[in-house]
Amino acid sequence: MFRKEQHSNAFHRFRIDCSSLCQCGSMYNSNCAIAHKRLRPTRIIRCIYMVGFMDLFGVSMIIPLLSHHVKSLGASPTVAGIVGSTYGVLQLFSSTVVGSWSDVVGRRYSLLTCLLLSGFGYGLLGLSTSIALFVLARIPVGLFKHSLSICRALLSDLVLEKERPLVMGHFNAASSVGFILGPVVGGYLTEHEGGFYLSSFVCAAIFLLNAGLVWMLPWSETLNHRIDANANSKTKPSKSYDELKNSVQQNCSDKNHVCHTNASAVRSQTNGGWGWRDMSVVQPAWRQLTSVWIRIRMVASSDMWDVFLVRLLMAVSIMLYYSNFSLAMEERFQLKPKVTGYLISYSSMLGALAGCLVGPVTHLYGNNMSALLLHSTALTCTLIFLYATAPNVWQVLLTSTFFAISTTIGRTCITDLELQRGGAQASGTLIGAGQSVTAVGRVLAPLLSGLAQEVSPCGPPSLGGVLGLVAVGLLFVRTPKWDSKTKVKDKSPKQ
Repeated sequence: MFRKEQHSNAFHRFRIDCSSLCQCGSMYNSNCAIAHKRLRPTRIIRCIYMVGFMDLFGVSMIIPLLSHHVKSLGASPTVAGIVGSTYGVLQLFSSTVVGSWSDVVGRRYSLLTCLLLSGFGYGLLGLSTSIALFVLARIPVGLFKHSLSICRALLSDLVLEKERPLVMGHFNAASSVGFILGPVVGGYLTEHEGGFYLSSFVCAAIFLLNAGLVWMLPWSETLNHRIDANANSKTKPSKSYDELKNSVQQNCSDKNHVCHTNASAVRSQTNGGWGWRDMSVVQPAWRQLTSVWIRIRMVASSDMWDVFLVRLLMAVSIMLYYSNFSLAMEERFQLKPKVTGYLISYSSMLGALAGCLVGPVTHLYGNNMSALLLHSTALTCTLIFLYATAPNVWQVLLTSTFFAISTTIGRTCITDLELQRGGAQASGTLIGAGQSVTAVGRVLAPLLSGLAQEVSPCGPPSLGGVLGLVAVGLLFVRTPKWDSKTKVKDKSPKQ
């Protein structure tokens, strides 16, 4: 009874001080009711959706043109393959490092850096009149094209755990729409003289515009959201009150009522896993590198090998499904490339729309992401086998329809499960590590596809189905352990 009165008094004191402190600046006038209702920072979330759309819109303008351009520079098929793998190898080693770096220096600074350097790389690609310049242009893009991963980490910071699948699904849908529309614009520009160079410069301009949008994002909402989240915390209310009071006073200390937040102090006080500490940018490089190394080592030594292994198996499985899709359609059903292109576009559009289904589906499962991942993986595996044994085009069309939906849900589930298991305080590191695992799949899938295709046109998807079965078996074994850990984690604050 005494504890309950103490919590109530602390909460009441916070409401009183909030109403007085919020008078110091118009920026916080709308935040006086934060103790009453938790509001999602929708404005910055919608801006992040736009960043994701523009990012993949610009990238997809270039991707279909790269192999043709490098061959036009005089590269042999072997050299073209080696040059093409440069990006994947760089992504493999840089994904985790850049993701962890965003945890250290903050989302805003790291996102701006990635967008500007990626834009520089695509601009340099527009000047590539030799193979050496082409390879040089791919280096900054391979090292710093992690803007989508940082956006996902930022979204994870901004929303509750139960809201995360819905927001991630919408972000993936917006990004996928950009990936669908980009090749249309890129193909139109290519028809003009010097079309590849023009497309590269347009892509670079899009990344610069994206950087400008990130710079102008309403970052004040992130602090308001952090204060709001801690005000509604169920644990240690008196301590949260003092921390939030100091934080609000600090943000309202300027005489012109302008927010000059020391976000690193906010994060160290609240220990809430906040991810945009702009003041930590001024840390020495060696200290940043040390922090990055510590975070990566913590993830590497954690008990998350099973989640990353499932991601790797399903990444390779899905890539094997698509690896020889056009060639298989031509050999098995005598489909023209044009018709196959329509089928791929249809599947891609369904995948984009399926992002909007992630929220309702996770709600239907009661936010049990491990069960949803198991079912979506089993469905994906079944659909791959149905495609490999399809007797006609109509069965391929049917499997493509549900395949686009199941893979979209599965990708969101595995990301959310990684964040659940690893903790939101290292969301950048975890998402980056997941992207590194996927990059390993991009290296392995072409090799396995070539070997399997020597046997049969149905060899790659059949092998993908087998790998999917291994993933399903692993999930059957590990899911009960994940659920038991989740129950213990949910009960611990109450004890």
